[in-house]
Amino acid sequence: MANDFKMIIYASLFAALTAAGAYITLPIGPIPIVLQNLFVLIAGLALGGRWGAASIGIYLIAGAVGLPVFAGVTAGIGKFAGPTGGYLIGFLFAAYITGVISSVKKNTFFDILAMIIGSAVIYTFGVIWLKIIMKISLEKALILGCYPFIIGDIVKIAAAAYIIKKIRKIIKL
Repeated sequence: MANDFKMIIYASLFAALTAAGAYITLPIGPIPIVLQNLFVLIAGLALGGRWGAASIGIYLIAGAVGLPVFAGVTAGIGKFAGPTGGYLIGFLFAAYITGVISSVKKNTFFDILAMIIGSAVIYTFGVIWLKIIMKISLEKALILGCYPFIIGDIVKIAAAAYIIKKIRKIIKL
C-alpha cells in the first residue's frame, strides 16, 4: 500500500514534468518542437511500463479536461482531433513500451534501446494521425511530423540516458 502511494506521487510528478515540457515550445509548423517527449521517455524509464503510462494518462486527462498542459499552453479534448492528437496518444504507449523494455535490464544499452523504440512509437502514432487529419501523403506527413525532430530527439535521448542514471540513484524504485 505504501509503495502504491509512493508510485502515485511519482506518477503525478512526471505528469507535472510532462506538462512543464509543453511550456517550452518552438512552433515550426503544425507540429511544434517540445520537451514533453523527454519527460514521457524518462517517466517510462523511471517508473516502468504500468506507472509510466499512468503518469502520461494523468497528463492527458488533465489536458483533456481543460488544464493548459499541451504544447503552446493549450488544452481541451479537441486537441486530440488536431494535428498533434496522434503524438499525444503516442505518448501514452511510448511511456509503457519504454518502461517495459528498460525493465528487462537496467543499463544504458536497454535504456537507449527503449527510448529509441518509444520515440518510434510516438512518431508512428503522430505521423499516421497527421496524415489522416491533414489529408496528406505519408511522405508529406514524415516531412512535417518526423524528419525535423530526429536530431533533437537524439539529443533528448542522450540527456534522458544521463538523467535516468541520476534519478535511479535517488528514488531507487
